[in-house]
Amino acid sequence: MIVVTGATGGLGGATVEHLLERIPAGRIGVSVRDTAKAQHLADRGVRVRQGSYEDPVALRDSFDGAEQVLLVSGNDPAADMMGLHRNAVEAAVAAGARRILYTSQHGAVPGNPYRPSDIHIATEAILGDSGVPWTALRNGAYGPLDQVLGPWQRTGVIAQPEDGPVPYTDRDDVAEATAVVLAGDRSFDGPVTLTAPTAVTFDDFSRIASGLTGRTVERVVPDDEQWVADQITTGVPEPMARLMLTWYQAARAGCFAEAGPLLGELLGREPRTVADRLAARIAD
Repeated sequence: MIVVTGATGGLGGATVEHLLERIPAGRIGVSVRDTAKAQHLADRGVRVRQGSYEDPVALRDSFDGAEQVLLVSGNDPAADMMGLHRNAVEAAVAAGARRILYTSQHGAVPGNPYRPSDIHIATEAILGDSGVPWTALRNGAYGPLDQVLGPWQRTGVIAQPEDGPVPYTDRDDVAEATAVVLAGDRSFDGPVTLTAPTAVTFDDFSRIASGLTGRTVERVVPDDEQWVADQITTGVPEPMARLMLTWYQAARAGCFAEAGPLLGELLGREPRTVADRLAARIAD
C-alpha cells in the first residue's frame, strides 16, 4: 500500500494518476481533507480516507497499512507548517510506514534566503530523527511559467527583479518521477534532486520567447522596492510580495543554479524544457 497526501491538489493528484498507470488501484490510498473531492479516485478502486495535517488521529488512520507514505508539503504562509509536517511524520511512523517520502524544495540548504526553505530544512531534520527510512524529493520550481514571468504575452515584457539560473521544471514530469520512485524497486535515502537538466535565466526566457513568437520580448529589471510596489498596486498583499522577492534574491545568489540528471533517468526520457512549455502555452 502506498498512501499519498494532497491527492486532490496539483502535484499529489498527478502523482496518483501516474501511480494508477503502474500499479493496481487497490495498492493506492489517499489521505485528503475532503473525501468528496476524491470520489473520482474511489470510483477507480483507490482507498480514500479523510485526513489532514491538523488532525493527527485521523491522519494516522488514513495512513494505516501503508508501506510508503508520500507527504506533499503544505504551502500556507500563515500556518505553522513545521508543526504540521511534524504531525504528518509522526502519524506515518505511528501507522507503521516503512518509508516516508516528502516533497521538499530544490536548494533547501542553510543560507537560502527564500523563506520557505527553512520549512523544508526543518522538515528534513524531523524526517532524519524519525527512525524510519526517508526520502526528500527536492523538486525544482514547477509553478506555471506565467506565474514566474508575469503577463509577458500581453505586454511583450518580462519585468521581474534581478534573477539567476533556475532549472524550471514541469510539474507533470515531477509527478511522474515521483510515481516511478514510489512504485519502483530503487530506493533513495535522504535528499535527492529532481529538476530539469538545464538552468535558465529571464534573459534566456526573453530570447526563447522572442524566437517562438517572432516578436521581441524585452527583459526589464526593476529594482526590488519598485517591483514590490508594482505588485502591491496590482492587489498583491505586501507580505506576499516580499515573500516572493526572497525567491528572486535566492535565484540571484545561485541557490537554485545546480541542475541534476536524476529526473530524466527516472522518466527514461528528456524532461520538458522551458522552450517546450512556452511553445505549448503560446499554442493554447
